[in-house]
Amino acid sequence: MTLSQLHLLKRWHLHHGARPVELTVCDLVIGAWLCGWMLMPSLLLLGAWAWLPASLGLVCLPDSYHALRARLHRRGLLRCDWLPAVQRRR
Repeated sequence: MTLSQLHLLKRWHLHHGARPVELTVCDLVIGAWLCGWMLMPSLLLLGAWAWLPASLGLVCLPDSYHALRARLHRRGLLRCDWLPAVQRRR
């Protein structure tokens, strides 16, 4: 996900405040993404190569979260109203 898509996701959740659990999950995903980006330079400077995959996983977390929610929504297992708000532009 791009930074603008993350912004749209967060803004959608703030304007639709009736879903506090989803807002909290959104905050956790964005926080983990930010930690992954902040951790990566430190790991590279310290040479802690064993932790680099964890940092890369955190960086990829928003895309994985979006894909999981979209898949569950398509199958009818989970209603996800914010998907159109962060639709990928092609």
